[in-house]
Amino acid sequence: MTNTINAIITGIGGYVPEDIVTNEDISKIVDTSDEWIISRVGIKERRILKGELGLSYMGTKAVEQLFEKTKTNPEDVEAVICATTTPDYFFPTAASMIAYNTGCKNALTFDSQAACTGFLYALETGANYIRSGRYSKIVVLGGDKMTSITDYTDRTTCPLFGDGCGAVLMEATHEELGIMDTLLRTDGTGLSHLFMKGGGSAYPSTHETVDKRMHYVYQDGQYVFKHAVTYMADASIEIVKRNHLTKDDIDWIVPHQANLRIIEAVAKRLDVKEKVMINIQKYGNTSAGTIPLCLWEYEGKLKKGDTLILTAFGAGFTWGAIYLKWAYDGKKA
Repeated sequence: MTNTINAIITGIGGYVPEDIVTNEDISKIVDTSDEWIISRVGIKERRILKGELGLSYMGTKAVEQLFEKTKTNPEDVEAVICATTTPDYFFPTAASMIAYNTGCKNALTFDSQAACTGFLYALETGANYIRSGRYSKIVVLGGDKMTSITDYTDRTTCPLFGDGCGAVLMEATHEELGIMDTLLRTDGTGLSHLFMKGGGSAYPSTHETVDKRMHYVYQDGQYVFKHAVTYMADASIEIVKRNHLTKDDIDWIVPHQANLRIIEAVAKRLDVKEKVMINIQKYGNTSAGTIPLCLWEYEGKLKKGDTLILTAFGAGFTWGAIYLKWAYDGKKA
Protein backbone atom coordinates (compact mmCIF):
# COMPACT_ATOMS: atom_id res chain seq x y z
CA MET A 1 0.00 0.00 0.00
CA THR A 2 1.10 3.60 -0.69
CA ASN A 3 -0.31 7.08 -0.17
CA THR A 4 -0.59 7.43 -3.94
CA ILE A 5 -4.07 7.19 -5.41
CA ASN A 6 -4.15 4.79 -8.34
CA ALA A 7 -6.99 4.20 -10.79
CA ILE A 8 -8.00 0.57 -11.26
CA ILE A 9 -10.50 -1.22 -13.47
CA THR A 10 -12.91 -3.08 -11.20
CA GLY A 11 -15.31 -4.46 -13.80
CA ILE A 12 -16.13 -4.62 -17.48
CA GLY A 13 -19.22 -4.96 -19.62
CA GLY A 14 -19.64 -5.32 -23.36
CA TYR A 15 -22.16 -5.49 -26.14
CA VAL A 16 -22.07 -6.59 -29.77
CA PRO A 17 -25.18 -6.70 -31.96
CA GLU A 18 -26.78 -10.04 -32.78
CA ASP A 19 -26.74 -9.61 -36.57
CA ILE A 20 -23.65 -11.12 -38.21
CA VAL A 21 -22.25 -10.20 -41.63
CA THR A 22 -19.90 -12.88 -42.97
CA ASN A 23 -17.24 -12.58 -45.64
CA GLU A 24 -19.56 -14.48 -47.93
CA ASP A 25 -22.16 -11.76 -47.40
CA ILE A 26 -19.59 -9.08 -48.25
CA SER A 27 -18.57 -10.97 -51.40
CA LYS A 28 -22.14 -10.64 -52.67
CA ILE A 29 -21.91 -6.85 -52.42
CA VAL A 30 -18.41 -6.13 -53.77
CA ASP A 31 -15.73 -8.01 -55.71
CA THR A 32 -13.97 -9.87 -52.90
CA SER A 33 -13.85 -13.31 -51.30
CA ASP A 34 -13.59 -15.01 -47.94
CA GLU A 35 -10.03 -16.10 -48.75
CA TRP A 36 -8.95 -12.58 -49.79
CA ILE A 37 -10.32 -10.94 -46.62
CA ILE A 38 -8.94 -13.56 -44.22
CA SER A 39 -5.49 -13.57 -45.83
CA ARG A 40 -5.15 -9.78 -45.73
CA VAL A 41 -6.87 -8.70 -42.52
CA GLY A 42 -7.84 -11.86 -40.62
CA ILE A 43 -11.54 -11.04 -40.34
CA LYS A 44 -14.14 -13.79 -40.80
CA GLU A 45 -17.26 -11.93 -39.71
CA ARG A 46 -18.43 -8.73 -38.08
CA ARG A 47 -21.51 -7.52 -36.19
CA ILE A 48 -23.89 -4.87 -37.51
CA LEU A 49 -26.38 -2.76 -35.57
CA LYS A 50 -29.49 -2.54 -37.73
CA GLY A 51 -32.29 -0.02 -37.69
CA GLU A 52 -32.45 3.47 -36.25
CA LEU A 53 -30.18 2.67 -33.33
CA GLY A 54 -26.92 4.44 -32.54
CA LEU A 55 -23.84 4.08 -30.42
CA SER A 56 -25.77 5.00 -27.27
CA TYR A 57 -27.87 1.85 -27.60
CA MET A 58 -24.77 -0.36 -27.52
CA GLY A 59 -23.21 1.73 -24.77
CA THR A 60 -26.34 1.46 -22.66
CA LYS A 61 -26.32 -2.32 -23.02
CA ALA A 62 -22.63 -2.51 -22.07
CA VAL A 63 -23.08 -0.30 -18.99
CA GLU A 64 -26.20 -2.18 -17.86
CA GLN A 65 -24.21 -5.41 -17.97
CA LEU A 66 -21.31 -3.72 -16.17
CA PHE A 67 -23.56 -2.51 -13.35
CA GLU A 68 -25.20 -5.91 -13.01
CA LYS A 69 -21.85 -7.68 -12.77
CA THR A 70 -20.32 -5.24 -10.30
CA LYS A 71 -23.51 -4.56 -8.31
CA THR A 72 -22.95 -0.84 -8.85
CA ASN A 73 -25.53 1.76 -7.86
CA PRO A 74 -25.74 4.10 -10.91
CA GLU A 75 -26.26 7.10 -8.65
CA ASP A 76 -22.79 6.53 -7.18
CA VAL A 77 -21.14 7.03 -10.58
CA GLU A 78 -19.49 10.45 -10.76
CA ALA A 79 -18.50 10.59 -14.44
CA VAL A 80 -19.29 8.86 -17.73
CA ILE A 81 -16.70 9.27 -20.49
CA CYS A 82 -17.43 7.81 -23.92
CA ALA A 83 -14.73 7.37 -26.57
CA THR A 84 -16.39 7.29 -29.98
CA THR A 85 -16.18 8.63 -33.52
CA THR A 86 -19.81 7.77 -34.27
CA PRO A 87 -22.08 9.31 -31.61
CA ASP A 88 -25.80 9.21 -32.30
CA TYR A 89 -25.81 12.95 -32.94
CA PHE A 90 -23.38 15.88 -33.10
CA PHE A 91 -25.14 16.87 -29.90
CA PRO A 92 -26.13 15.91 -27.30
CA THR A 93 -23.25 13.59 -26.47
CA ALA A 94 -23.57 9.83 -26.47
CA ALA A 95 -22.22 9.86 -22.91
CA SER A 96 -25.13 11.98 -21.71
CA MET A 97 -27.62 9.63 -23.35
CA ILE A 98 -25.96 6.54 -21.88
CA ALA A 99 -25.86 8.12 -18.42
CA TYR A 100 -29.56 8.97 -18.64
CA ASN A 101 -30.50 5.50 -19.90
CA THR A 102 -28.60 3.77 -17.11
CA GLY A 103 -29.61 5.99 -14.19
CA CYS A 104 -26.31 7.82 -13.65
CA LYS A 105 -28.04 10.92 -12.32
CA ASN A 106 -25.05 12.45 -10.54
CA ALA A 107 -22.38 12.13 -13.22
CA LEU A 108 -20.58 14.62 -15.40
CA THR A 109 -20.53 13.29 -18.96
CA PHE A 110 -18.65 13.94 -22.17
CA ASP A 111 -17.52 12.24 -25.37
CA SER A 112 -13.85 11.84 -26.30
CA GLN A 113 -12.75 11.55 -29.92
CA ALA A 114 -9.35 10.14 -30.85
CA ALA A 115 -10.54 7.65 -33.49
CA CYS A 116 -9.26 4.10 -32.93
CA THR A 117 -7.00 5.27 -30.10
CA GLY A 118 -9.99 6.82 -28.35
CA PHE A 119 -10.37 4.27 -25.57
CA LEU A 120 -6.76 4.79 -24.45
CA TYR A 121 -7.26 8.56 -24.35
CA ALA A 122 -10.52 8.18 -22.40
CA LEU A 123 -8.99 5.65 -20.00
CA GLU A 124 -6.10 7.98 -19.15
CA THR A 125 -8.55 10.87 -18.75
CA GLY A 126 -10.68 8.83 -16.36
CA ALA A 127 -7.58 7.74 -14.44
CA ASN A 128 -6.55 11.36 -13.95
CA TYR A 129 -9.97 12.23 -12.52
CA ILE A 130 -9.47 9.38 -10.04
CA ARG A 131 -5.89 10.39 -9.22
CA SER A 132 -7.05 13.93 -8.43
CA GLY A 133 -8.85 12.57 -5.40
CA ARG A 134 -12.10 14.33 -6.29
CA TYR A 135 -13.67 11.33 -8.04
CA SER A 136 -13.79 7.70 -6.96
CA LYS A 137 -16.14 5.92 -9.38
CA ILE A 138 -16.09 6.54 -13.15
CA VAL A 139 -17.44 4.69 -16.19
CA VAL A 140 -15.28 4.77 -19.33
CA LEU A 141 -16.68 3.46 -22.61
CA GLY A 142 -15.18 2.78 -26.01
CA GLY A 143 -17.34 1.93 -28.98
CA ASP A 144 -18.45 2.74 -32.49
CA LYS A 145 -21.16 2.03 -35.00
CA MET A 146 -18.61 1.89 -37.81
CA THR A 147 -21.08 0.44 -40.30
CA SER A 148 -22.83 3.84 -40.25
CA ILE A 149 -19.80 5.41 -41.97
CA THR A 150 -18.71 2.44 -44.10
CA ASP A 151 -18.98 2.64 -47.89
CA TYR A 152 -20.34 -0.70 -49.07
CA THR A 153 -19.28 0.02 -52.65
CA ASP A 154 -15.59 0.22 -51.60
CA ARG A 155 -14.07 -3.27 -51.57
CA THR A 156 -10.95 -2.09 -49.76
CA THR A 157 -12.71 -0.78 -46.65
CA CYS A 158 -16.15 -2.38 -46.32
CA PRO A 159 -14.84 -5.77 -45.10
CA LEU A 160 -12.95 -4.12 -42.25
CA PHE A 161 -15.51 -2.61 -39.93
CA GLY A 162 -18.09 -3.77 -37.41
CA ASP A 163 -20.14 -2.42 -34.52
CA GLY A 164 -19.64 -2.90 -30.79
CA CYS A 165 -19.00 -1.22 -27.44
CA GLY A 166 -17.26 -1.98 -24.16
CA ALA A 167 -17.41 -0.23 -20.78
CA VAL A 168 -15.19 -0.37 -17.70
CA LEU A 169 -15.71 0.79 -14.14
CA MET A 170 -12.74 2.72 -12.72
CA GLU A 171 -12.24 3.20 -8.99
CA ALA A 172 -9.58 4.46 -6.59
CA THR A 173 -7.07 2.33 -4.70
CA HIS A 174 -3.84 2.69 -2.76
CA GLU A 175 -2.57 -0.66 -4.03
CA GLU A 176 0.13 -0.78 -6.72
CA LEU A 177 -2.43 -1.68 -9.36
CA GLY A 178 -4.28 -0.03 -12.23
CA ILE A 179 -3.01 2.47 -14.80
CA MET A 180 0.71 2.55 -14.00
CA ASP A 181 1.98 4.51 -17.00
CA THR A 182 0.63 5.98 -20.22
CA LEU A 183 2.17 7.19 -23.47
CA LEU A 184 -0.13 8.97 -25.93
CA ARG A 185 0.92 10.77 -29.09
CA THR A 186 -0.48 12.67 -32.07
CA ASP A 187 1.45 13.94 -35.07
CA GLY A 188 -1.23 15.29 -37.43
CA THR A 189 0.34 13.79 -40.57
CA GLY A 190 -2.47 11.33 -41.17
CA LEU A 191 -5.22 13.69 -42.31
CA SER A 192 -5.16 12.85 -46.01
CA HIS A 193 -4.59 9.13 -45.42
CA LEU A 194 -7.43 8.27 -43.02
CA PHE A 195 -10.48 10.48 -42.62
CA MET A 196 -14.12 11.17 -43.45
CA LYS A 197 -14.28 14.31 -45.53
CA GLY A 198 -17.95 15.24 -45.34
CA GLY A 199 -20.22 16.19 -42.46
CA GLY A 200 -18.00 18.50 -40.44
CA SER A 201 -17.74 22.29 -40.49
CA ALA A 202 -15.32 22.25 -43.46
CA TYR A 203 -17.69 20.29 -45.69
CA PRO A 204 -21.21 20.45 -44.16
CA SER A 205 -23.74 17.95 -45.43
CA THR A 206 -25.20 18.90 -48.81
CA HIS A 207 -26.60 17.05 -51.79
CA GLU A 208 -23.15 17.42 -53.37
CA THR A 209 -21.27 15.87 -50.43
CA VAL A 210 -23.74 12.98 -50.33
CA ASP A 211 -23.54 12.42 -54.09
CA LYS A 212 -19.74 12.39 -53.89
CA ARG A 213 -19.87 9.78 -51.09
CA MET A 214 -17.92 12.04 -48.75
CA HIS A 215 -19.64 10.74 -45.60
CA TYR A 216 -17.74 7.47 -45.46
CA VAL A 217 -14.34 6.40 -44.18
CA TYR A 218 -11.48 6.89 -46.62
CA GLN A 219 -8.29 4.97 -45.92
CA ASP A 220 -4.96 4.69 -47.72
CA GLY A 221 -4.43 1.11 -46.57
CA GLN A 222 -0.73 0.61 -47.23
CA TYR A 223 0.30 3.93 -45.73
CA VAL A 224 -1.83 3.39 -42.62
CA PHE A 225 -0.60 -0.21 -42.23
CA LYS A 226 3.06 0.83 -42.22
CA HIS A 227 2.56 3.58 -39.67
CA ALA A 228 0.28 1.50 -37.44
CA VAL A 229 2.87 -1.27 -37.09
CA THR A 230 5.69 1.16 -36.39
CA TYR A 231 3.87 3.47 -33.98
CA MET A 232 2.05 0.79 -31.96
CA ALA A 233 5.23 -1.24 -31.55
CA ASP A 234 7.41 1.79 -30.77
CA ALA A 235 4.96 3.07 -28.14
CA SER A 236 4.71 -0.35 -26.52
CA ILE A 237 8.47 -0.85 -26.48
CA GLU A 238 9.06 2.61 -25.01
CA ILE A 239 6.56 2.09 -22.18
CA VAL A 240 8.03 -1.35 -21.46
CA LYS A 241 11.58 0.04 -21.31
CA ARG A 242 10.83 3.04 -19.15
CA ASN A 243 9.09 0.81 -16.61
CA HIS A 244 11.97 -1.71 -16.67
CA LEU A 245 9.74 -4.57 -17.81
CA THR A 246 10.87 -7.64 -19.71
CA LYS A 247 8.86 -9.86 -22.00
CA ASP A 248 8.56 -12.32 -19.12
CA ASP A 249 6.86 -9.64 -17.00
CA ILE A 250 4.13 -9.11 -19.59
CA ASP A 251 1.06 -11.31 -19.22
CA TRP A 252 -1.00 -9.84 -22.06
CA ILE A 253 -0.67 -7.49 -25.01
CA VAL A 254 -4.04 -5.93 -25.84
CA PRO A 255 -3.72 -4.38 -29.31
CA HIS A 256 -6.27 -2.44 -31.33
CA GLN A 257 -7.97 -4.93 -33.64
CA ALA A 258 -7.59 -3.34 -37.07
CA ASN A 259 -5.71 -5.97 -39.03
CA LEU A 260 -4.36 -9.36 -37.95
CA ARG A 261 -1.09 -8.70 -39.78
CA ILE A 262 -0.60 -5.49 -37.77
CA ILE A 263 -1.30 -7.38 -34.54
CA GLU A 264 1.15 -10.14 -35.47
CA ALA A 265 3.85 -7.63 -36.47
CA VAL A 266 3.53 -5.76 -33.16
CA ALA A 267 3.61 -9.04 -31.18
CA LYS A 268 6.71 -10.16 -33.09
CA ARG A 269 8.58 -6.94 -32.30
CA LEU A 270 7.69 -7.35 -28.62
CA ASP A 271 8.50 -11.09 -28.78
CA VAL A 272 5.25 -12.05 -27.03
CA LYS A 273 3.33 -13.91 -29.72
CA GLU A 274 1.58 -16.28 -27.32
CA LYS A 275 0.31 -13.50 -25.01
CA VAL A 276 -1.85 -11.47 -27.38
CA MET A 277 -5.60 -10.85 -27.08
CA ILE A 278 -7.25 -11.34 -30.48
CA ASN A 279 -10.92 -11.29 -31.48
CA ILE A 280 -10.71 -9.46 -34.81
CA GLN A 281 -11.86 -12.62 -36.60
CA LYS A 282 -15.31 -12.30 -34.97
CA TYR A 283 -15.89 -8.56 -34.74
CA GLY A 284 -13.64 -6.79 -37.23
CA ASN A 285 -12.52 -3.25 -36.48
CA THR A 286 -14.92 -1.57 -34.05
CA SER A 287 -12.55 1.41 -33.68
CA ALA A 288 -12.66 2.67 -30.08
CA GLY A 289 -14.47 -0.53 -29.13
CA THR A 290 -11.77 -3.06 -29.95
CA ILE A 291 -9.65 -2.90 -26.77
CA PRO A 292 -12.51 -2.91 -24.23
CA LEU A 293 -14.19 -5.73 -26.16
CA CYS A 294 -10.95 -7.74 -25.94
CA LEU A 295 -10.79 -7.16 -22.19
CA TRP A 296 -14.46 -8.13 -21.94
CA GLU A 297 -13.95 -11.41 -23.80
CA TYR A 298 -10.72 -12.32 -22.03
CA GLU A 299 -11.86 -11.23 -18.56
CA GLY A 300 -12.11 -14.80 -17.30
CA LYS A 301 -8.42 -15.39 -18.08
CA LEU A 302 -7.18 -12.33 -16.21
CA LYS A 303 -5.75 -12.52 -12.69
CA LYS A 304 -5.11 -9.85 -10.09
CA GLY A 305 -1.65 -8.41 -10.64
CA ASP A 306 -1.40 -9.38 -14.32
CA THR A 307 0.65 -6.95 -16.40
CA LEU A 308 -1.11 -5.73 -19.54
CA ILE A 309 0.14 -3.49 -22.33
CA LEU A 310 -2.70 -1.82 -24.23
CA THR A 311 -1.77 -0.25 -27.56
CA ALA A 312 -3.65 1.40 -30.43
CA PHE A 313 -3.29 3.53 -33.56
CA GLY A 314 -5.90 5.70 -35.23
CA ALA A 315 -6.73 8.62 -37.50
CA GLY A 316 -4.88 11.83 -36.90
CA PHE A 317 -2.54 10.02 -36.59
CA THR A 318 -3.06 9.20 -32.94
CA TRP A 319 -1.39 6.33 -31.13
CA GLY A 320 -0.16 5.17 -27.78
CA ALA A 321 0.24 2.51 -25.11
CA ILE A 322 -0.85 1.99 -21.51
CA TYR A 323 0.84 -0.13 -18.85
CA LEU A 324 -1.96 -1.59 -16.74
CA LYS A 325 -1.81 -3.90 -13.73
CA TRP A 326 -5.07 -5.82 -13.53
CA ALA A 327 -6.94 -5.43 -10.24
CA TYR A 328 -9.11 -8.54 -9.82
CA ASP A 329 -9.43 -12.20 -10.69
CA GLY A 330 -11.62 -12.39 -13.76
CA LYS A 331 -12.99 -15.85 -12.97
CA LYS A 332 -14.64 -14.44 -9.85
CA ALA A 333 -16.36 -11.63 -11.79
